[in-house]
Amino acid sequence: MTDLTRLTAAELAAKIHAREVTSAEVTRAHLDRIAEADGRVHAFLHVDTEGALAAAREVDAGLEAGHAPASPLAGVPLALKDVLTTEGIPTTCGSKTLENWLPPYDSTVTRRLREAGIVILGKTNMDEFAMGSSTENSAYGPTRNPWDHERIPGGSGGGSSASLAAFEAPLAIGTDTGGSIRQPGAVTGTVGVKPTYGGVSRYGLVAFSSSLDQAGPCARTVTDAALLHEVIGGHDPLDSTSIDAPVPPVVAAAREGARGDLSGVRVGVVQEFAGEGYQPGVLRSFQAAVEQLRELGAEVVEVSCPNFAYALPAYYLIAPSECSSNLARFDAMRYGLRVADDGEHGAEEVMSLSREAGFGAEVKRRIMLGTYALSSGYYDAYYGSAQKVRTLITRDFTAAFERVDVLVSPTTPTTAFKIGERVDDPLAMYLADLCTIPANLAGNPAMSVPSGLSDEDGLPVGLQIMAPTLADDRLYRVGAAYEVARDAAAGGSLVHQVPELEAAK
Repeated sequence: MTDLTRLTAAELAAKIHAREVTSAEVTRAHLDRIAEADGRVHAFLHVDTEGALAAAREVDAGLEAGHAPASPLAGVPLALKDVLTTEGIPTTCGSKTLENWLPPYDSTVTRRLREAGIVILGKTNMDEFAMGSSTENSAYGPTRNPWDHERIPGGSGGGSSASLAAFEAPLAIGTDTGGSIRQPGAVTGTVGVKPTYGGVSRYGLVAFSSSLDQAGPCARTVTDAALLHEVIGGHDPLDSTSIDAPVPPVVAAAREGARGDLSGVRVGVVQEFAGEGYQPGVLRSFQAAVEQLRELGAEVVEVSCPNFAYALPAYYLIAPSECSSNLARFDAMRYGLRVADDGEHGAEEVMSLSREAGFGAEVKRRIMLGTYALSSGYYDAYYGSAQKVRTLITRDFTAAFERVDVLVSPTTPTTAFKIGERVDDPLAMYLADLCTIPANLAGNPAMSVPSGLSDEDGLPVGLQIMAPTLADDRLYRVGAAYEVARDAAAGGSLVHQVPELEAAK
């Protein structure tokens, strides 16, 4: 019998809708895979076995009754990052502050998944409140990269990316504030997409940095990501930052790209993202990917975006500033962790002690950075100046897209580093997001698609593709075309090259 966990989401959907296999069988296969492998990988914080099987049986009953599938992905399982609220299912954001919190409502993304008939397997591990690049900042322990259990799976959404690479789920949802979908995708050999800011609702997404946070699809193929993008995208009146515009034709673009012709497409190579500090194997993989784009018919030119060099420091002023404001709601008064609630401590002392116990070191670091940057006498010098840099970065994108259709770069300067290697060096950790941050600051859509394995360590490398705002479909056309060429050159699909995991003990 075919191993159902090794099929793509599109393949699974086709079999389920043709009633060659039931959604319940597909769901059970993935739940069994989680039971087998997740003791080692730790991709999940909560597995909703009963809820998942009930949702799968509901899809099967509808198909049995002759009803059309609710969506092209109806019946397919998915792993959901634990930063999106789920009614009656724990949402912890990887923090002790929200341990055992059961939200009274679904996020819009969660609701759209349910309405589409997608089966939610459970909630995935993440850096606490999405602050990190390695999923080591989770209060519930690190997630491990399925390619090498001694290495990180990226962050903050390492649980979602690892669940894909470990074949525990065919689809996942992540969120991307500075690279938290794309960087994990790159280091686990999976596809991760940050849509245009406002293209996917943020209602029910527990906020880290409101002007940067964006939910998006994670998958093992570009087409699967496109199918998921169409499900979760679109205007939402519950989110004031939601764009009132149709979802770009991402699925059609992916199918067009899969034909393997990029004639007429102009690709810009960002000069600022290919120099000192990049792992040689990553650069060689990137250069090979660019050559493949050229062979597909694309015109490749070099593009300079000089202000991208200031993206990292600007981000680490803007994001912590918004974080210090957003996390003020965790005051131990309404919900979440509360300590010293013995009648002997005043409200302010209970708040202080609860935050001390509930927040991890990285969250505290960013709250303090942001509070300082917003403080009287420093606001203009720090936060205000960072916003000016943000404007310059946006102008760099605008100028570049007057010359080219998409921009490309490595997704991250290195392959997956070892667990513990950077925990005591925050700057080295932050550099993992060097290439991904500009798209968040400007609100542009961006994708990471696997570009093979590094010739140095045999670990996955990612190719980042960036497009103008509301032109998300360009990512999928170029990404799908490259994916086909990559697999043809490799003699097979990259997603099946991940080493077989040792069973959980």
